[in-house]
Amino acid sequence: MTEPVGLWVVDDDHAVRYVLATALRDAGYAVEAFSNAADALDMLHTGTVPALVITDVRMPGDGGLQLLDKLKAAQPQLPVIVMSAYTDVASTAGAFRGGAHEFLSKPFDLDEAVALVRRALPQPTPVATPVIAPAAADGSLLVGHAPAMRALFRAIGRLAQVPLSVLVTGETGTGKELVARALHRESPRATRPFVALNTAAIPSELLESELFGHEAGAFTGASKRHIGRFEQADGGTLFLDEIGDMPAALQTRLLRVLAEGEFYRVGGRELIRVDVRLIAATHQPLEALVDAGRFRADLLHRLNVVRLPLPPLRERSEDIPELAARFLAHAAQRLQLPVKQFSNAAFERLQAHAWPGNVRELENLCWRLAALAPGDSIGVQDLADTLPGAVAHAGNVAVSWTQPLSTWAQQQLRQHTPELHALAKAQFEQALLDAALAHCDGHRGDAAQALGLGRNTITRKLGSSRKQAPIS
Repeated sequence: MTEPVGLWVVDDDHAVRYVLATALRDAGYAVEAFSNAADALDMLHTGTVPALVITDVRMPGDGGLQLLDKLKAAQPQLPVIVMSAYTDVASTAGAFRGGAHEFLSKPFDLDEAVALVRRALPQPTPVATPVIAPAAADGSLLVGHAPAMRALFRAIGRLAQVPLSVLVTGETGTGKELVARALHRESPRATRPFVALNTAAIPSELLESELFGHEAGAFTGASKRHIGRFEQADGGTLFLDEIGDMPAALQTRLLRVLAEGEFYRVGGRELIRVDVRLIAATHQPLEALVDAGRFRADLLHRLNVVRLPLPPLRERSEDIPELAARFLAHAAQRLQLPVKQFSNAAFERLQAHAWPGNVRELENLCWRLAALAPGDSIGVQDLADTLPGAVAHAGNVAVSWTQPLSTWAQQQLRQHTPELHALAKAQFEQALLDAALAHCDGHRGDAAQALGLGRNTITRKLGSSRKQAPIS
């Protein structure tokens, strides 16, 4: 197997480094990222020579043009791409005068940046195929090229550096814990603990002890001191999944910890102080829970400093082939089986499916296919045998939207979502309007005709639907 081409990204802006490095890794390259020129030069002096360097112009210490001079002095044939938000004549001319291969203006399109790298490399480098080496379990399976995912990656790159509370929202199975792990991994707290707890998975009578710990003798069966998740995460990150299921009494205690950074263990008298970044997640509409009296409004405000919504898989179907190939390769490796390939027709059927279980459902399917599909190539029939009546018949319009609607409705009913009929009607109507406008290139008259509505009607409905915050 050909080794990935090694690239260096040098930029003091963490968000730019993270997003650009992620895009290049997704394109099949091995990437080293540096926050300053000195670290890159130190690496060069060890004898490690990259295939290409991308550097910012303005950085503390040596800037990009100084780094360019030193790189060219040591490796005259090394292609260097200089990037800057300050695209004045002096910067551009100075870059090319110093031997830069190209000048990349910020902000830039990631696809264009990757294409520029491919053109700049001394030899053509094949684009990464959908079959990609299995990713580690540290969150690197958080991949995608859909616009919503690119926006998410940019947000992670920026938020990782500031210790704000983050609320990750999205349907079940969209990868909320992967986002939390990525925020921790890219933060200054990365060397400290990452502690995760699903609050819905712990009985309510034990959850207080799990979060805050207890002293010996605090209750029947408490034979020794127990250190809770907040203490375990001191200096690091605590991820609380399904925060909407937390009992009201514990919400009050959690609010105090977030406000003061201190608490008592159950049955204890010693005040415990901790430095913990909290990341919470939920698939439930917390605002609706607040209205129903099941969640504290002040806790929601404390958690909701920054909200990161995760798109459902059906809204980023362009990412499905890459995700499916990664999951399939990972499953084959873990099961010690030969790696199988999806046919193009199978990919099309996967992309047509609504995926009510989102990424987790896709991952489970790939594990079953890795174990059960008989041949080296996975076709449509293999999907039918492994997931009857769902993916195999995803092209059937009646199944493709009514079944996910039923699944969604059942989820909302279990959550006691208020005024469900009005909510479903509003979202259904908005989806139709958005689809018609996209199909008609934004022309409201054409969209109205396609839907069998009058122009005034569609204008009124658009105004009404835009005022509603979608809950899904």
